[in-house]
Amino acid sequence: MIISWNWLKDYADLSMSVDELTERLTLTGLNLEGVEEVGGDTAIDLEVTSNRPDCLGHIGVAREVAVLWDGELKIPGTKSQAKGAKVESLTSVTVECPELCSRYTARVIRGVKIGPSPDWLADRLRTVGIAVINNVVDISNYVMLECGQPLHAFDFAKLAGQKILVRQAKAGEKFVAINHQTYELNADTCVIADAEKAVALGGVMGGATSEVSDSTTDLLIEAADFSQLSVRNTARRLNLHSPSSYRFERGVDPEGIDWASRRCCDLILELAGGELAEGVIDVGAKAPQREQVKLRFDQLERILGIRIPDERVRQILTALGNEETHVCDHCVKVVPPSWRADLTREIDLVEEVARIHGYEEIPEDTGVKMVASTRSREDVVLDQVRDAMVALGFDEAMTISAVESGWIEVFQPWTTASPLATSTPVLRGADCLRQTLLPSLLAARRVNETLSNGVIELFEIAEVYLPQPSELPDQRRMLGLSSGGSFLELKGVIETLLDTIAPGSQLEAKPYESALFVAGRGAELILGVKKLGYLGEVSQQACDQFELRSASTAAEIDLSMLIDAAVQVRRAVDLSPFPPVGRDLNIVVDEQVPWSDVEKIVLSGCGELLESLAFQEEFRSKEKLGPGKKSLLFSIQLRSAQGTLTNEQADAIREKLVAEVAKQLGGQLRA
Repeated sequence: MIISWNWLKDYADLSMSVDELTERLTLTGLNLEGVEEVGGDTAIDLEVTSNRPDCLGHIGVAREVAVLWDGELKIPGTKSQAKGAKVESLTSVTVECPELCSRYTARVIRGVKIGPSPDWLADRLRTVGIAVINNVVDISNYVMLECGQPLHAFDFAKLAGQKILVRQAKAGEKFVAINHQTYELNADTCVIADAEKAVALGGVMGGATSEVSDSTTDLLIEAADFSQLSVRNTARRLNLHSPSSYRFERGVDPEGIDWASRRCCDLILELAGGELAEGVIDVGAKAPQREQVKLRFDQLERILGIRIPDERVRQILTALGNEETHVCDHCVKVVPPSWRADLTREIDLVEEVARIHGYEEIPEDTGVKMVASTRSREDVVLDQVRDAMVALGFDEAMTISAVESGWIEVFQPWTTASPLATSTPVLRGADCLRQTLLPSLLAARRVNETLSNGVIELFEIAEVYLPQPSELPDQRRMLGLSSGGSFLELKGVIETLLDTIAPGSQLEAKPYESALFVAGRGAELILGVKKLGYLGEVSQQACDQFELRSASTAAEIDLSMLIDAAVQVRRAVDLSPFPPVGRDLNIVVDEQVPWSDVEKIVLSGCGELLESLAFQEEFRSKEKLGPGKKSLLFSIQLRSAQGTLTNEQADAIREKLVAEVAKQLGGQLRA
């Protein structure tokens, strides 16, 4: 925001130097970007943060100056005398999309004379970098830079039907902006239309068909409040940014809309003549009721470390425009002004008092009482997951949440719904919010391969976005893995992670088919009875799509399941002083029987005596086993806490397992 020194003098006493002013403003949140002499004026460029749109006008900055130097804020009054016909007899306003335009006001001035602006007005606009056009256009810009409320002046005679319709654009509708460029609109765009066509983009820019020219005699003055999101989306989509869109994106003062309209009409009548129609057309919601905020005096000392007198606190808050509704010996309650939408919490008022009182008043060695916040269960578990993955030899990756639409189709394990799409791609082609982390990790793997990194073991912890009908998306935090190891090796990594985070939990792998995985080499992971995630060896088709040079394996885990299953308090268990007994089993089963079914029987049959179960290998041979058969070789290790197990006891358990496999799965011990 560029401020004119001479202009600022109209609203506040500037008895200080430019250096003193800019230094103090910087200390209170309006950082200095630069100072430049322009003609006989000084242009001061201030950085205005997005939460302070009230300072996007000279009056807002003057208010800060008046508070800091205990001076008077001088706001121009409005004195327009309406002499013409009632405005309702001349025009009408209809708002069809109140969600995009919450309020629209219109005034009509007839009989104006378009000409050059007086030197004082033109000089001020040039100082702040605004082009001088003519008296009417310059006045609308002047008022915007004065109070921060954008306005627009239409040539009333060029409005078909002399009416205003605020509506959504028709898909594919063409619009010629005031810069004489043609834009194609989509159905989400808010347009200001007459009886025939769009004549302005709401909150962004006016149209060429209704712009004020030398032949203009009648005006319709617009002052409105447009949806911040709508303005931002339109400006970004069309790459059409303006001082108006910049202010609407950050929010305007809802109670300052009518003042800005009256102020604009005053200046037009003064500098361009004409006759103001009686009344105003004001359509839409009035300013919402502002909620009061409570500030406890003792919180200032607790947070800032210094004691500020109660009277000084009240004086600061009142000077900033807050309306005091209650005061007692321990607190004050205020209703923030309409131009300060950012004041909603007690800590906001603490910050206001601190910056006006002066941060330099707080000694460097002031003690501030602090208590470490309690880490949530999620925070603790996520740190444990990261530590475990790094210990397992993985590096953490970070990728963006937007991906190409083609990546969505590769793998949709959590939903089959169409992805949420952004109106403007984050990167080239990346316009969809991802539903899984795996395509992003495979792309990261490709980058590492092009850099000739020998070992590429990656993990990422991030959210995916699963659409829900008529609701916000289901945002789930996932753990994605990409490894150069085999299916069994990555499965072992996941099992180790589970043993670290949730010891004692049982992981089951069920067959799962997907185009991302090699046929027969994909699995759905089950923890207890709930779906934990997916694991599989990446198919050649997927490798070609992501331009991978070598084979890889990928997995994705729903971290909410892991967080729920996490064991945070560990208990020591006595080790058995007795030796273990091991047995190898080679079971022949039908081809379609998965290892997980055999594993369940072993876990159930051995009970507490099972110390470990290790899968060894899978073997197929038509000659030795017969068609449609395979053998599963695995080892069990048994140990009792009560005494030494005998060979007979171990053999009995083995025979029991073989009998159960035969009964449930039709398997038999390989000869």
